[in-house]
Amino acid sequence: EVQLVESGGGLVQPGGSLRLSCAASGFTFSRYGMSWVRQVPGKGLEWVSDIHNGDGRTTYANSVKGRFTISRDNAKNTLYLQMNSLKPEDTAVYYCVILGESPRGQGTQVTVSS
Repeated sequence: EVQLVESGGGLVQPGGSLRLSCAASGFTFSRYGMSWVRQVPGKGLEWVSDIHNGDGRTTYANSVKGRFTISRDNAKNTLYLQMNSLKPEDTAVYYCVILGESPRGQGTQVTVSS
């Protein structure tokens, strides 16, 4: 069974940083591209970033480019999202997903507020 367990969220002041982690199991992690998406209650899912398997190519939404960094550790079956210079509009539940799929886990809440 595929499992994706997000962690690392919390409350942070504007301008602060957080590092999200996603522990993957139940599939061969290194063979799949992965994404981070986020959702504000009452709104749809917003794509944040991708990292591809193989060459590790990364892409970012314009809203987070230059502030967020996606990475992966295939040896640990873990996906990361380093978030710097956080803004109130980054407040959302963040999910890691297999590229092209829908969220499976509970996500992790990120709240940016003073």
